Parts: sequence; structure tokens; C-alpha cells
Amino acid sequence: MAGDGPDLPRPVSDADFATHGAEEIALGQLLFYDPILSGNRNISCATCHHPRFATSDGLALGVGEGGVGLGPDRRIDPANPPEDRIPRNAPALFNLGAHEFTVLFHDGRVETDASRPSGLRTPMEDEMLLGFSGVLSAQTMFPVLSADEMAGHYSENDVSQAVRQGIVTGPGGAWDRLSRRVSAIPDYADRFARAYPDIAEGREIGFTDISNAIAAFVAHEWRSDDSPFDAHLRGEAMLAGPASRGMELFYGPARCASCHAGPFQTDHQFHPMGVPQIGPGKALSFESHSRDEGRFRVTGDPRDLYAFRTPPLRNVTRTGPWGHDGAFADLSAFLRHHADPKAGDAEYAPDVTLPAGIPGDDFAPLADATARAAVLGAVRTPPVGLSDAEIADLVAFLAALEDPVALSGRLGIPDSVPSGLPVDR
Repeated sequence: MAGDGPDLPRPVSDADFATHGAEEIALGQLLFYDPILSGNRNISCATCHHPRFATSDGLALGVGEGGVGLGPDRRIDPANPPEDRIPRNAPALFNLGAHEFTVLFHDGRVETDASRPSGLRTPMEDEMLLGFSGVLSAQTMFPVLSADEMAGHYSENDVSQAVRQGIVTGPGGAWDRLSRRVSAIPDYADRFARAYPDIAEGREIGFTDISNAIAAFVAHEWRSDDSPFDAHLRGEAMLAGPASRGMELFYGPARCASCHAGPFQTDHQFHPMGVPQIGPGKALSFESHSRDEGRFRVTGDPRDLYAFRTPPLRNVTRTGPWGHDGAFADLSAFLRHHADPKAGDAEYAPDVTLPAGIPGDDFAPLADATARAAVLGAVRTPPVGLSDAEIADLVAFLAALEDPVALSGRLGIPDSVPSGLPVDR
């Protein structure tokens, strides 16, 4: 029972989640899997957030535009190679529709802010944010505008050209061009009219309508509260053996719950945990490779250097590679490093495979002793000594956070989408 043993979080309930209409959810499903939202009509949201890979892509650092294939099989298209690798690991989508998720992305660059007219704070101008239903909807604005994720490069299509010219909103802007693509398809026009009554009354479909529908689908499809641990919290079953011992460690001497707190195992805060940097990082664009400065890029506060958002943990055993840059392909190795970053860094050797063919050395940051020391120097969490047996017990507990309903998805992958474009299966 939840009241026995360690101090456990309360069970998740319906009250934790917003509700959405069936028409809006079904519309969002189609848009999520439809490549029509990419500049070159070749990438959908699902390309990098696919249910086969627990709503991520199975890669340390993904390949968006300029790639072909799906998941770990994705490779560089030699006829149209990307200019840069995606600098951060594709985050999972579980429970992002819960009310308490008010900050998204590894660096939290999308967050709620009641002081703003839009109710949101992002790198975009505030007037651009009006109409988004919340942070889950607003985060869709970034991939469709990114040349290396979905927009494509300047010479390739009208959307990428608008982005390059800095025209995002208004007539002829990138969002307007995407919206017109969608609204020109009769099936989509009919579905939007059924989902949103004011569109049925004559309002034009806007990009925020597209993103709001996708957010409704993500919130419904990947709500995750039916794991063995959830059953334990509700008093419907009991964890036993290694999973029970791992739970005792997680909420006890291993101190995992000091950050992975609450019903979704996250405090929604940002912590520097010394994860080794691989890939280009997300720092100054003129550097050939760099450390990723994390939350600092958003706040400018030196205490936020190399700090990243505490991820929620439902289905975490299925969402590897792990770390903001996917530096760990083995969860046990990640936990060992996480418990004692300075000791772990001394033993770290990259064990991830990245699709070749993109300029730059993905592992060059590991040879930068000054940068590596700065990343470790930011760590403030006291080290925790864990035996191999304790690591195994923690992994067993994390496996008890797997939710088969959420992993399968409630609506699943559509057989086709209204654009007629291929669906990533």
C-alpha cells in the first residue's frame, strides 16, 4: 500500500489531466503523423517521436531533415545531407498533457508565465504566442521552424524560405503557408470545422489550431498512469522483489526522489548533473563544437550553467539513449554516472552509435578538458555510492514504471493521412 514503507507520491488521477473532445484528438492524430507539416513534406512529428521507440527515436542525437528511415535505422540521405546534427536527444511525450507540466524542453525555453498576455514565455515575441492552448501546443512551433528538424534549408521550399527571411506570422509567413497547405485538403477542412465550432462559422484555420489539435492528441494518446507502480500507489497490487527494493532505494537512501519527486517523478526544475557532452551542443553557432550550457541559455543565470530539466520517468526504461544528449546507451551505466558524476566521468567512454555523414566530430567535446571540468564543476548534488546490486534494483523499479497502455498508444498509428503522404510505420 502507498502508506507502507517509504514516503511515496500520491496516485495519479483524472483530475491531473485536462480533457479534450474526440474530434480534436482524432484530428491531432492525423496531423501528428502527416509529413505535410514539414517544409519538404518528408518528416512528421512521429519521425522523431514514434511509438515504436517509446515516443522518442532510439538515437542519441537524431537526424531530421536530410535523413531517411526510422529510429536507429535512420541514416543520412547522400543526395541531401543535413548541415548539422540535432543537438539534443528527442524527449519522450508521456504525461505532457498533465496540468503540472508548465515547462517543456531540456532547457525549459517554453514555460507558462501568467504575467504575459499570452500566458507563455518563449524565445518568440509575445504577440506570436496568442492562440496556443498551452505549453504543449506552443512547443510545436520550434520543430516546424528549424531547418535541421522539419523546415528544410533555404533553397528547398517556400516554408524554409519564409523562415530564413524571418517571416513567421502573418500572410505569407511560415505558419500561414503550413496552415494553407492543411486547409486546402477537404478532409482536413471538414475535420477542423467539426473540432472547432468557430472554424465551422467561417474563421480560417491557423497554425495555432493545428498545434492545439496535436497537443490534444499527445495528451490523450500518451497519458501514462497504468504501470505496476501506479497500481501499487492505488493499493491495487504490491511491488515485490527487486522492484520493491529499488523503490525503497529510489525514495530513500539513493535520494533519486530529491529531484524525481511528485506523481510524475519530476520536480520540473533544472539541475546540473555532469552528463558528458557529445555532439554539437546547443551553444554559440560559430563554434564547431561546444559544451551545451543548458538552462543558462534561457535565463543567463550562472547557477543554471549545464543544468537540464528533470525528466519524468514513466516508461523511462524504453526511452534510451539517456541524457540530454543521449550520451548513454545503457541505463545502468547512466544511473551509475548520475549517482556520482565525477567518478563516473573518469570512467566514461561513449557507447552510442550516431549516423555518419554530418560535418564535425561528435566526440570532440570529450577531448576538451577545460570544458569537461566546467561541466563537472557545476554539479551540486552530493555523490551517492551504489553497488551493482543496488543499480540492478533501481532498474527493476524503473521497469515497474512501464505502462503498456501508454506504450501501445490509445489510437495508434493511422493507416493513412489526408495529405496522402507516406506514414512512418
